[in-house]
Amino acid sequence: MKDMKTEIRFFSIPEWKKEEDYLRNQHKLGWEFTYVNKIGCYHFEKCEPEDVIYQLDYNPDGLAHKSEYIQIFSDCGWEYMQDFFGYSYFRKPVSEMKGKEEEIFCDDTSRLEMMKRIFRGRMVPLLCVFFLIILPNLFIQLHNVTLAGQILAGTFSVLFVVYLIMFFWFAIQFWKYQKSL
Repeated sequence: MKDMKTEIRFFSIPEWKKEEDYLRNQHKLGWEFTYVNKIGCYHFEKCEPEDVIYQLDYNPDGLAHKSEYIQIFSDCGWEYMQDFFGYSYFRKPVSEMKGKEEEIFCDDTSRLEMMKRIFRGRMVPLLCVFFLIILPNLFIQLHNVTLAGQILAGTFSVLFVVYLIMFFWFAIQFWKYQKSL
């Protein structure tokens, strides 16, 4: 079991770059990423330390034509790892890279386009849930004087706050990223 390790990590929607850096640093330390499961457990196998670039792509359209999508990256030397919550994971040793232009996103415009795809694919559905389910139910339950109504009002209030924090966090991260370009 010493040749394998598992770490629990959480990266929010716009923190894909931090996740890439985390995976790269683990590989430099001699831990090759094998997969991440649905609860955020990152699994690694012991390996020779090597500088390997990990890149994540959020492209739901690519997943609709998965074999062609993966082949495009494979033709450029990228090893496909897995899909996880809309992201596709790829890696490539730095020794096989031919400079910055070898990265999946070689310019700021394409990185910004990925952030916009993330917004459309992740935040728009969350906004729909927020405005169509959470807000109406919160207002309805605030006027319900029964014990069940008060419990539901509390539950929807917590969801309201969690969603607001999530929306503001994404907006701040998106704004910071856009400003850095």
